[in-house]
Amino acid sequence: MLHDMRAIAASALIAFGSAQAAQAETYSLEGAGMASLTGIVPQALASYAAREDVDIQVVLGQTLTKSALKVAAGQLDMAVIPPPALEAMKRGKGPYAQQGDKAAELHKNVRALFGFPGGTFHVIVWADSGIENWPDIAGKRVYVGPPAGAANGQMRGLIEQASGFKDGEDYEGIRAPWGAAQQSFQDGQFDVHIPSVAVGQQSLNELSLQREIRILGLPAELVESDGFKQYLKDAALTTSDVPAGTYSGQANGDENLTTVATTMVLGVNAAMDEDIAYRVTKAYWENLEEMKAQNSLMRTIRQGKYFVNINVPLHPGAMRYYEEAGIVVPDELRP
Repeated sequence: MLHDMRAIAASALIAFGSAQAAQAETYSLEGAGMASLTGIVPQALASYAAREDVDIQVVLGQTLTKSALKVAAGQLDMAVIPPPALEAMKRGKGPYAQQGDKAAELHKNVRALFGFPGGTFHVIVWADSGIENWPDIAGKRVYVGPPAGAANGQMRGLIEQASGFKDGEDYEGIRAPWGAAQQSFQDGQFDVHIPSVAVGQQSLNELSLQREIRILGLPAELVESDGFKQYLKDAALTTSDVPAGTYSGQANGDENLTTVATTMVLGVNAAMDEDIAYRVTKAYWENLEEMKAQNSLMRTIRQGKYFVNINVPLHPGAMRYYEEAGIVVPDELRP
């Protein structure tokens, strides 16, 4: 009987220890929309990180500026973070104005694992609207994103780059929440709709089937210009493609179009264990092509674009992965 009790006690201790170990290997990760890359990438990453014995619990539908602050404060392990949010935190401005110097101090605790594109800007008009190119938006009502956030500046900058037009002078910029924008466009509240979504998003397919659309692309000479490249850097954007045939109800659907996409950083707290950061980074890059094959909405993520618009140092664990893989790391990203 005593022997049995000792065996039971020993088993309980082993189970308790195993539970503790399992708990220690569970890491929290926050993302945004379930149907956008800010939600799709975290979900895919969690699946493949499990192969590296890292258990990631993903929570979506979060405000990413708040997630960034939680990572910096050590209240969250990982988050999808827009580079403009990191810049604002560094300065104690924008969404971090109330925290001020404290936000700037916390910013020092954020490290990056990798960068990836977020939503692609689709500049959409109705095919029968008479708007066929950028100059045609003169005097029109243009959706330029939610009332707050980085999208306002990014979209207005895109329009100025492509047409030379300025909000309030050459066209009327309309601000509204992301979720209400498509219905508002259908209701005729503005003439140009610029959603930030994954290429091939089902909601745009549904829109194009109800009434034929046109998507305005960027001319090659603009995309290759130094001024446009500087705009991409300043606005934390990257180029993105909308391949021919993506949307069935698109008037110019036989064209391959170039546009821009937001960029995101997979950010972690500097105190994260080096080996965990290494394994998460490895799980992402070494399984990216398989992830893309399983979810076509990830097709705009390009292999080799490791550090796009990253504006905080890499975590030492991520650094180790890149060095072992023979990938040259920019000096400014070295921890």
